[in-house]
Amino acid sequence: MKFNLLFKSLFSIFLIVLLISCDKDINEIGSGILGDEHYGMDVAYSNVTAYNQILGPVQTNNLNINQFGFYNSPIFGKTTASFVSQVTMAVENPTFYTPVIDSVYLYVPYFSKFVSTDDSGNSTYTLDSLKGSGKIKLSVYESTKFLESLDPTTGFQQLQKYYSNQQADFDANNGGVLLNNDNKSVYDHTVIDNSQNEKFVFSEKQIKFYKKNSDGTPGYTNVAERKAPGMLLNLDNAFFTSKILQAPAGKLYNNNTFKTYFKGLYFKVENAAESPNLGTLAMMNFTAGVITIVYRDKVSSTDTAAPVRKIMNLNLAGNCVNLLNNENAFPGFVTPNPTNGDRNLFLKGGDGSMAIIDLFDKTDNISYDKTDGHLINSPNGVSDELDNLRNPAGGKQKWLINDANLTFFINKNAMTNAIEPNRIFLYDLTNKRPIIDFFTDFTTSFISSKYSKLIYGGILSTETGKIVNAKSNERGTFYKVNITNHIRNLIKYGGVGVTKDSTNVRLGLVVTENINVASNFYLKNPFSSGTGSNLFQSKYIPAMSIANPLGTVLYGSNIPAGDSDYDKRIKLQIYYTKPD
Repeated sequence: MKFNLLFKSLFSIFLIVLLISCDKDINEIGSGILGDEHYGMDVAYSNVTAYNQILGPVQTNNLNINQFGFYNSPIFGKTTASFVSQVTMAVENPTFYTPVIDSVYLYVPYFSKFVSTDDSGNSTYTLDSLKGSGKIKLSVYESTKFLESLDPTTGFQQLQKYYSNQQADFDANNGGVLLNNDNKSVYDHTVIDNSQNEKFVFSEKQIKFYKKNSDGTPGYTNVAERKAPGMLLNLDNAFFTSKILQAPAGKLYNNNTFKTYFKGLYFKVENAAESPNLGTLAMMNFTAGVITIVYRDKVSSTDTAAPVRKIMNLNLAGNCVNLLNNENAFPGFVTPNPTNGDRNLFLKGGDGSMAIIDLFDKTDNISYDKTDGHLINSPNGVSDELDNLRNPAGGKQKWLINDANLTFFINKNAMTNAIEPNRIFLYDLTNKRPIIDFFTDFTTSFISSKYSKLIYGGILSTETGKIVNAKSNERGTFYKVNITNHIRNLIKYGGVGVTKDSTNVRLGLVVTENINVASNFYLKNPFSSGTGSNLFQSKYIPAMSIANPLGTVLYGSNIPAGDSDYDKRIKLQIYYTKPD
């Protein structure tokens, strides 16, 4: 079955369920049936004002997904993403006698997709959430800076926040010993290639662990364990002997004590010397990471037999921080124009930028009396366009809203060959929450969670409306977001002269890494935007926008009539029918 056909099938199944379960609601005045076809419907185009907002440093502690690596976007410049994590013992209060370490290694699985397995048990994979194909420089150090859970400046009454621009704090607080100092390949230890540090590469190879030959021949050729592709690093034996196996009494008693003793690991990323302008940036779930200490020790203090092989695991668990360093280009970016809007909108994840959107024209010269719907020639703080939608023909004829959407066209000339984000997220900026169309969309995808909430939309699409497969080389043309229920709520009423409309909130637009996560994180420097009665301040940004390293350039709202790109400007499309 073709990729797009599956989504159409999922949409059809969900729509049937939706219609059955919501039969009462769709017959209300001010509501209608959502659909892709608009036969026999009228369409209204309403004005939109959209402008840019730079974000600056963003809160990055304890994200579910983290950026990691180095990526050079032809549009938004260079992004270097490092990471710090606390470490916990899988088993608290271990007992050691005369331990001697054999090896220490770190494994963090990548986001990958299984392809096949051959007759020898060798599996192949493809990597997901990877941008670029170059090498990076990776240095792993002990972090000597304790990551607080509660903020001491608030008397430990509020959660501690760490921000994307705090890398200098961790550079100044590391143990000074390079822990990933093995210069050999983890896949063939006879090859010196520095692929674990100076020339680190995100490999899609299956990882194999070997055991000693059982037939008595020298060497290790039998596969003992296989793992999916991931970051595999051999770590410094001497450090872990001193830090763990020879830890002072009481330091390994429990994880609360342990985290104040061994404060964590600092994964510092830089561009590789041989490729200063190329690299790779991945989405990583470091909480799945494990440090394995393989050692030999007696089984008791009185044991006189040969030491036996033992394993101690340390988990990358607890508090963590994503550190972002950007050298942004933003070509064509100008000072935002909240009054008239901007020609181009620059959406960039991480500590990049977003767009702010005001629906409907700002002209406010009239209003309607709420008792009988007659026209009043005086302003009321509501857009005249919205007043007329709420009170068409003086309140005598109400519209059934069948569909409403915002379409955002990509400025292909500005984007050139830059990687396009798979998805954008439109939300209620005023109240720091998704709009109602997000909450009422329960569609899911069997292919990837990236395509959940299909009706709500915001997915990269081609000129024909086909959803772009994130793994393909297809280029997108637009993103469309369904705001039908949002518009219905804005103009909904309970009868002639009885208005029950919602506030026309300001909307925010960002890129997103996971549409299913709608939580917010803090901006280090809250921004103010708008003027006069429209002035507002925001101190939050959707968390999954922080996790996405990509950006896009969209056509905005300030494109004059007669311009060749005029038809690509943002506009609100409302499809409606009039009751008999």
